[in-house]
Amino acid sequence: MACSSCASTKPDTNNSPAWRRVLWIALGVNALMFAVEMAAGVAGGSKALQADALDFLGDSANYAISLGVAGMALAWRARAALIKGATLALLGIYVLAATTWAIWNGRTPEAEVMGVVGVVALIANAVVALMLFRFRDGDANMRSVWICSRNDVIGNLAVVMAAAGVFGTGTAWPDLVVAGVMAVLGITGGAQIVLQARGELAGEATIGDRAGTA
Repeated sequence: MACSSCASTKPDTNNSPAWRRVLWIALGVNALMFAVEMAAGVAGGSKALQADALDFLGDSANYAISLGVAGMALAWRARAALIKGATLALLGIYVLAATTWAIWNGRTPEAEVMGVVGVVALIANAVVALMLFRFRDGDANMRSVWICSRNDVIGNLAVVMAAAGVFGTGTAWPDLVVAGVMAVLGITGGAQIVLQARGELAGEATIGDRAGTA
């Protein structure tokens, strides 16, 4: 439940107007870019764009969850972070499987489409990442938002590099390699979030046990 008792005595970063405002902006940007990148990825035959689009979709859901638990007790924020971390890792596993399938069944993507959409996504995510940078050292919930944003920027840079590689080689390999790297990044990022959230839940349980025995 919401931590109303402490909110009246000291500022709560997890429920601050600045935090909520950034989350709403990030949610809007990610939802829009999911639609743009998925359409471009399917039309252009790019697994890297589709992987990045799925990351946008996962991030949109994660930002919505963060808005829902903003201001709640640490245990609830940690549980939300657990869900987000698991979702990010599962999306990474799916992308890795889809990329593996495309090695034998895919086609050479359109480098021009990849490049243009990748640059637009990079600019959008760089702006969001800059806004989220000051919240990077918060609890697991805040850190999960920062990790998602950081991964987006790295992924967009990789997509642009993949577009250049596809254009230069005339093959799908740069696209597939980048999609694979993005999948691994999602899996490891999700694992980081889950580990921190589990640690916070364990710490809350320990505090509760001590309070019960006091």
